[in-house]
This record gives sequence, C-alpha cells and structure tokens, in this order.
Amino acid sequence: QVQLVESGGGLVQAGGSLRLSCAASGRTFSGYYVGWFRQAPGKERQLVARISWNGGATYFADSVKGRFTISRDNAKNTVYLQMSSLRPQDTAVYYCAASTDNRAAMTWEYDYWGQGTQVTVSS
Repeated sequence: QVQLVESGGGLVQAGGSLRLSCAASGRTFSGYYVGWFRQAPGKERQLVARISWNGGATYFADSVKGRFTISRDNAKNTVYLQMSSLRPQDTAVYYCAASTDNRAAMTWEYDYWGQGTQVTVSS
C-alpha cells in the first residue's frame, strides 16, 4: 500500500503561483509513476501532469503546458506540482495518484490516490 497526502492548495489571484506537494508513505515510492489530476465541479477528473519514477520523463496536458512543472524527490518521497500564471479555469480539486504504468493517463490506471487539495484562482 502507498498512502498519498496532498498539500499546498489555497486561494490565489489570477497570474499567481502555487506549489502543490504530494507526500507518500508505505511501500517504496520511487518505483511508481505519479500523476497530478484535477477535477472541477461538474467535470471529469483529468490528468494534468505526470512524472516517471526517476523524474526523467514528464507529461503535461496542453492546457497547462508552459505554466506547470512537475518534479520529485524520491529521498523525501514527495512529488511537487509548481503552478504558475494561474487562471480562473485552473480552479479545481487537485489529486495526486501513483501507478506502475509509465503511460497511465486515465483514472482507472492509477492504483493509489490522495484525498485532494482545493485550488481556487480568483479573477
């Protein structure tokens, strides 16, 4: 089992920045690919970024490309999502999730989930 806990969400003005953290405990975390998803009210949960087990490969959804970065520190069992130039449409609950699939993009491909952290971007 892997337990994931997100933190760092909050209220920010448009154009601002936030850094989300995903702290893992339990089984060895370094072997997992980690994705950050978000879910806005009334919408499906969607992948916004993903990082490989060693940090060497990343993926970003078109909607966040150039504004978000993802990184991980396996020594600290933590994955980060740095969000910049935030827009009101980035408002959502953000979840981190872990998978053994290096191309996991859908929610059902992820084995472990955090409880989510709210990000609200005001205009």
